[in-house]
Amino acid sequence: MIVFEKKIPGLGSRGLDSFVLKASHAAGLNGGVSVLITGNSSMRGLNARFRGKNRPTDVLSFPAAASANGFVGDIAVSLDVAVANARLLGHSVADEIRILILHGILHLAGYDHENDHGEMAKEEIVLRKRLALPTGLIERGYKTKTPKKSAGATLALARLRP
Repeated sequence: MIVFEKKIPGLGSRGLDSFVLKASHAAGLNGGVSVLITGNSSMRGLNARFRGKNRPTDVLSFPAAASANGFVGDIAVSLDVAVANARLLGHSVADEIRILILHGILHLAGYDHENDHGEMAKEEIVLRKRLALPTGLIERGYKTKTPKKSAGATLALARLRP
């Protein structure tokens, strides 16, 4: 399920749903993944609430509890950061959104680039190439404007809605 709090010109939920399914399977996940496309204000709130960092970030991942009946977890993506990164790196906003979703999916699959001695970076490169995406998040380092850290708290997208 894709929830757009902010719209992406030229990219709808059908295309992203298809990408999420393909990327999830490529990462070895067997279950549903929800994606929230939002702005910096919401991302700041999520980052503060779940990571204690009062600033927006590009992507956050929220693994589901083990008893989630085939549901793997949620990913939140900042469209504002994606637009800035796409401009900076010279590719489309749609590609940047897909890169951020792939990064989030790898976190849902159990990877943690802060502690895994490069395993997530290697897997991101392999999957990025398989999915025909531009340079991945970890690969490009800190060329972008926000740190590349994701959260590990459980969150239902329903709780994000007022």
